Amino acid sequence: MKNNITKKTLKNKLKFETRAVRDGSFRSSAGEHSESIFLTSSFMFNSAEQASKRFSGLESGMIYSRFTNPSVQMFEDRLASLEEGEACVATSSGMSAILSVCLTFLKSGDEILTTPSLFGATIQLFDNILKKFDISIKYVFLTDLKGWEHGITKKTKLIYLETPSNPLNEIADLKGIAKLAKQFKVITIVDNCLCTPVIQKPLNHGIDLVLHSATKFIDGQGRVLAGAVIGKTKLIDKIKIIVRTSGPALAPFNAWILFRSLETLSVRMNAQSESAFKIASWLEKNEQISQVFYPGLESNPQHKIAMYQQSNGGAIVSFKLRNDVSMKKNQLAWRIINRVKIFSNSGNLGDSRSIITHPYSTTHSRIKESFKKKSGVNHLILRLSIGLENADDLIADLNQALGQKEKAQ
Repeated sequence: MKNNITKKTLKNKLKFETRAVRDGSFRSSAGEHSESIFLTSSFMFNSAEQASKRFSGLESGMIYSRFTNPSVQMFEDRLASLEEGEACVATSSGMSAILSVCLTFLKSGDEILTTPSLFGATIQLFDNILKKFDISIKYVFLTDLKGWEHGITKKTKLIYLETPSNPLNEIADLKGIAKLAKQFKVITIVDNCLCTPVIQKPLNHGIDLVLHSATKFIDGQGRVLAGAVIGKTKLIDKIKIIVRTSGPALAPFNAWILFRSLETLSVRMNAQSESAFKIASWLEKNEQISQVFYPGLESNPQHKIAMYQQSNGGAIVSFKLRNDVSMKKNQLAWRIINRVKIFSNSGNLGDSRSIITHPYSTTHSRIKESFKKKSGVNHLILRLSIGLENADDLIADLNQALGQKEKAQ
């Protein structure tokens, strides 16, 4: 398979939006304009000799959709182009992408250096599953560069982080962490789910691998599960062996959905981020809110580094309610969720429809209380994933939900 743009010199001159529409395209002999979905589990060979060559790796080409598929490869090629990486491997979900990376580069006795500022399921994977295989997990605070430096040991093989973090939008110093990791020959992985390559490109700051839950903003409409890892070919090829053998391959139909979604990614992310900034600015002035977690605000202590690494503040806004001692734990946050009219009550994010989530009792509910305190997630925090609705309508919805207080039950 070849991209419809084959000259590298021309490709490098093309802007992000053009590459999002044109890169990675493959068309069959039928000459279809809209790329086809290759819904097949296996592929045919011209001869027994060709089959042998493909299985042995002497000839490139399609074999079996657990290995690769034209629809999946189109998505991988386009996303790699947008992240400005050499190669990409797609998986069945964001969590399977994380697990595949860990299976590739870790063995018994190794250590992951990470941070408590992570998605809840990632913490569960690290603490409840990887530890069974004698893999150590060490946590440092995301924003503490000295902590990262002091945390690296001879056992450290991977540094894993999210920036911005979920749900508090904390920002890590990508160049600083990448520089430290290279000194100790440690592989760095950054979950770029909340920004996408529209807003942030970690590889350009020295990070080794970029990871996505493509289920979120890349899909953008809450339809399919998917994950992806992007980086240098020598690293991605190793991960592909794990994916090919263990089986968390991306389904061709899901890949086709995501491939087409990338065409509108820039339009969506910029529009959603613009609305998020407007909503965050409004929340900051609301008396019922004690703190707004949005790196696009100048009042945010990490605004400077965020704007160095990112083109804008992103489409996730989290905020902390002022405590009402007359209400039971969780009740204040739940009251607001139950009163919104436009926002969807869901644990997902990155949708074209705005979503409100209470991380403490949902996405982070299975995490130990002591760990929640370390990560800063408590019962007064709500997370907003801003969609494509009119920002004024969303503000009006939040305003009425934050309105008259109910008496404690």
